[in-house]
Amino acid sequence: MAREPQPQNQDPIRKVVKPEPEPAPDELVKRDPFRDGLADTGTPAAGRTTLQEARRKGPVGWLQVLGPGLITGASDDDPSGIGTYVQVGSQFGFGLLWTALFTFPLMTAVQELCSRIALQTGVGLGVSLRRKFPTSVVGIAILGLLVANTLNVGADLGAVAAGGALLSRGILKPLWLVVPVALLIIAMELFVTYAAIFKIFKWLTLALFAYVIAAFFAHPPLGEVVRSTFVPHFEFSRDFIMAIVAVFGTTISPYLFFWQASSEVDELRGAGHASKAGRRGLRRSELRAARLDIMVGMAFSNLVMYFIILTSAAVLHAHGKTDIQTAEQAAAALEPLAGPLAFIVFSVGMIGSGLLAIPILSGSASYAAKEFLGLGGNLASKPRHRPTFYTMLVLATLVGVAMNFIHLDPIRALYITAVVNGMVAPPLLALIVLLGADHRIMKRYASGRLSLALTTITTAFMGVAALAMVATLVTGA
Repeated sequence: MAREPQPQNQDPIRKVVKPEPEPAPDELVKRDPFRDGLADTGTPAAGRTTLQEARRKGPVGWLQVLGPGLITGASDDDPSGIGTYVQVGSQFGFGLLWTALFTFPLMTAVQELCSRIALQTGVGLGVSLRRKFPTSVVGIAILGLLVANTLNVGADLGAVAAGGALLSRGILKPLWLVVPVALLIIAMELFVTYAAIFKIFKWLTLALFAYVIAAFFAHPPLGEVVRSTFVPHFEFSRDFIMAIVAVFGTTISPYLFFWQASSEVDELRGAGHASKAGRRGLRRSELRAARLDIMVGMAFSNLVMYFIILTSAAVLHAHGKTDIQTAEQAAAALEPLAGPLAFIVFSVGMIGSGLLAIPILSGSASYAAKEFLGLGGNLASKPRHRPTFYTMLVLATLVGVAMNFIHLDPIRALYITAVVNGMVAPPLLALIVLLGADHRIMKRYASGRLSLALTTITTAFMGVAALAMVATLVTGA
């Protein structure tokens, strides 16, 4: 009996350069060196541990529940976030501390919605959006995401290079390090699973907790801190509104929406719970575990955000340093804790968060583009089988490299990137909110009143802030 021919690899570049049959699933994925050569899905674990399993396993089980949500939360405090929070803390003092409490339920609701859509449909956010909305509308939204992500990659590359230059005490210039850093990241994306990348660099991001400790060493006025935390402060000025847009843009970033959804899908496929076409519904146990994971990840992100603003306000703003333009100036926020070694702690945190976040930034852009175009590929697949996906990854990184040669200061670039994210997020969020409320697609897991209220508030607040910023720029107010 004749064997049925294998389907041809549909990757556009592979079809043109060297056509070949579609590889078997176990041949398609990379091997994780941290798991004795076993194939991995690109995220720390394939298949989600349920809360029942976590209770049975004890502390180890609870750690296994944490996955895409924790990674998303850790990557949210990327150099763009650090730079933005330092700048708003130095410029406005404790005036924006309230945003950490305000954004926590909002970003948790948004990420839960993205996760729920992915778990219900079994496909990435780009595919789900394209199935519901006109191609032109989704295309414009994703184009905005690609622009924002590429700018973010460039700014984060510059920040990692600035951190390396700071460690060398000026011997190396930041511009000299941009290309080596980019090549390191490209090599990791091409040859290492994201699970391994996460394991390598997640510990470096713990340096960000230095801001938590430094805040106590700085002895901020307790009464003012408490008041600023719970009583929102507003200023109707261009700089303040731009700061609001930047804080929300770097905290509730568009790339996180796609990364959360794509990570969930990768885990489902790795555990054999979804095909390329999707799946039929999700299990309530999966959703409960995902919600816990997301809540922990977002709490981590907002905790770090809060203390970066607090420390910067107590150390920099209180001493008249309100215009932070360089990495050296930003590092000064950690002097109460680390003294003359503050630059080391700051640099390690900047480098670790950047090396963790840049693959996510370029990866989420590639996920969005390939889902919109109906292509295959993810960070778990081998480059030789999915060259189109990896070409998009490399191009995003190379454009980011080129950005650094226009001599824009890294800290300022991080702030501008956050503002751009704040402009791109509202229209994309509007589409996601409408998708999550669609009972035809989401069935019984369509957004309930609380989710719908929180995600709608997020969309409306960010949209109004972005429009207000544009108005102040146009009028010169």
